Amino acid sequence: MKTITIKEQAVCHHKNANEPKGRVNKMHQIQMKRVYEEAAKSDGFRVLVDRLWPRGVKKEDLPYDWWPKDITPSKESRKAFNHEAERMEEFTVAYQSELDDNPFSEEFIAKIKEELKNQPVTFLYAAKNPKINHVVLLKEWAESQL
Repeated sequence: MKTITIKEQAVCHHKNANEPKGRVNKMHQIQMKRVYEEAAKSDGFRVLVDRLWPRGVKKEDLPYDWWPKDITPSKESRKAFNHEAERMEEFTVAYQSELDDNPFSEEFIAKIKEELKNQPVTFLYAAKNPKINHVVLLKEWAESQL
């Protein structure tokens, strides 16, 4: 019998335990991408998840669907972190707390969940390092809320 994960929604009717019948509709994934990379159809719903507009990018030149500034780290957390690897652990605790206490979090997750039903969601960010930035944490947190 096929095991269906949390991220799958299924409508199955079984002839026997080993043969699923009907459609299995997988929820799309959350992706991360730098704003400086070219947009692609596979990006799906593009969400700018930086509080500040990316340097060197004209607003009319960046294709995005939503800019929820309220889900980004506070100014204080962002400045204390400063994208420094040795501060990542401390920043992780601070930003996780901000996300958990943020009154906008529920609306943010609801919107992401709704979009994932139909297409991938891509979190857009400007940071140079794809592993030492708040978007890694936001993606992990969002996925844990789905």
